Amino acid sequence: MQGCARAPAPPSAPEATQQGLTSTICDDAQGADWPHWRGARRDDGVAESSGYGGGRWPTGDPIWTAHTGGGASSPLVIAGRVYTLGWASGEDTVACLDAATGELVWSRHYPCPAYGRRATGDEGLYSGPSSTPEYDPATGLLYTLSTDGDLRCWDTRREGESVWSMNLYEAYDVARRPKIGRSGLRDYGYTSSPLIWNGTVIVEVGDDEGCLMGFDKHTGRRLWTSQAKDPAGHSSGPTPIVVEGVPCVAVMTVRGLLVARLDTRHEGHTVASVDWATDCANNTVAPCVHGNSLIVTSAYNHSAMARFEITLRGARKVWEQPLCSKVCIPVVYRGHVYWAWQQVHCLDLATGVERWSGGTFGDAGSCIATCDGKLIVWGHNGKLALVDTEQGTAGEYRELSCRDDVLSAEAWPHVVLSKRRLYCKDRNGNLKCFALDAVPDVAAPDVP
Repeated sequence: MQGCARAPAPPSAPEATQQGLTSTICDDAQGADWPHWRGARRDDGVAESSGYGGGRWPTGDPIWTAHTGGGASSPLVIAGRVYTLGWASGEDTVACLDAATGELVWSRHYPCPAYGRRATGDEGLYSGPSSTPEYDPATGLLYTLSTDGDLRCWDTRREGESVWSMNLYEAYDVARRPKIGRSGLRDYGYTSSPLIWNGTVIVEVGDDEGCLMGFDKHTGRRLWTSQAKDPAGHSSGPTPIVVEGVPCVAVMTVRGLLVARLDTRHEGHTVASVDWATDCANNTVAPCVHGNSLIVTSAYNHSAMARFEITLRGARKVWEQPLCSKVCIPVVYRGHVYWAWQQVHCLDLATGVERWSGGTFGDAGSCIATCDGKLIVWGHNGKLALVDTEQGTAGEYRELSCRDDVLSAEAWPHVVLSKRRLYCKDRNGNLKCFALDAVPDVAAPDVP
C-alpha cells in the first residue's frame, strides 16, 4: 500500500528465539484490561504478543465498528466493556460498549461545548474531549474531564449513574493560559487525564491555588493542592513515579517538568522542577517514567529529548539529544526508547544515542510494545503498522506489516490492545476493533 514499507518474511522459530522476539512473560491466554491512559502499567507495555504470523496484519476486517463522538480521548477496556468519551451536537457522551460486539450497553450525556470557554488557537486541529477517562478498579468508578473543565464521576456498576461532578472553571475561575514564546496565544482547554492514587483523584487544574489538585474520589471534595502554581500544560496528564520509595507524580506544566510528592502530609510538595517552556504552550508529551528516571521531550523551540534522574533533592540531567517527539509519548522497552513522530525512532536508553529511524507517520502517533518484541504503531490519518524492535532488526527500521486504510482522520487517540483485541480510533470518533485472530464481521450501531 502507498506509504507502507515492503514487509520482510518473518524469521523462523529458532532465529526468532536468538533475536529475542519470544518471551516467557507473554500471557495471550488471559491478557490484561486497559483501565488507564497507556494501559494497565501506564507505560504502553503489554504481556500479550502482537499475534503476527507473517503477511497482512491484523488478518481480516474489523470485527466491529462504532462511532463514539469526536475528540482525541482514547478508549478504556475493562472486564469485557469498552468505555469512551466523545462529543457531538453540543454534548459529551460517556458510552459503554460490549468489547466483543461493539453493541451499546449504556450511555450518559451532558451539555458541553466543542472547545473550552478560554480556548483560542488551532481550532481546526482538534475539537471535543482530549482527556482519556480514568478507572478505579476498587470501586468501579469512572472519571472523565471535558475540554470545558467538567470533572465527573460515574458508577459503571450502575449503568453510568452520576456520582458527583464539578466544573473546574466555575469552581476556581481558572485563567486562560499565558502567551509562551514567539508563537501566538494558545489555549486548548482541559486536555489531561485524571489519575487515581489510593483514595484521591489527581487533576492538573492549572490554577493560582495550585497546578495539581487532589480530590476525594468518592465525593469530589478537595483534599490538597500542589505547592507549584503553574498553569496547566497541554499534555496527557499526571504520571505516577516512585522516588527513593516515596510515591510521587510527574506532569508537564506550561512552564516545564514538575514532580510532586503524594505521601501523607506531603501531598503536592515539590520534589523537582525543570524549566521546559515551549512555544504555543505545547508541552504535549507527558513524561515517560522508567524507574527513577523521566524522559522529557517536545518539538517547537526545544526539538530535544532529555533523560532526568529524579531524587528527593531534585532532577539531574543524564543526557540530552537533538531528537524529539511532538505528540507520541516514548516507550521504554528492553533498554531502548521508541516513539513515532514523523518516523519511528529508536535510541539507546543509557546514552540517548539514536540507533535507527524509519517509516512515515506524520504528527499523530502512539505505540505499544508487545512481549514478542514488536511495536504496534498507530499514526497519521489512520495508519497502522507493526515494527520489529531493535533486538530483531540489527540496528535498522524493519516494518513487518502496514495498513494505511484503517481510518481517514488524524489518529490522535491512543491505540489500545487488550485480550487479543486491537482498538483503533480517530479524532472524528470512528472506532474499529480488530481481532488478532480472524473472526466474522459485526457492525456496531452509532452511539446515540
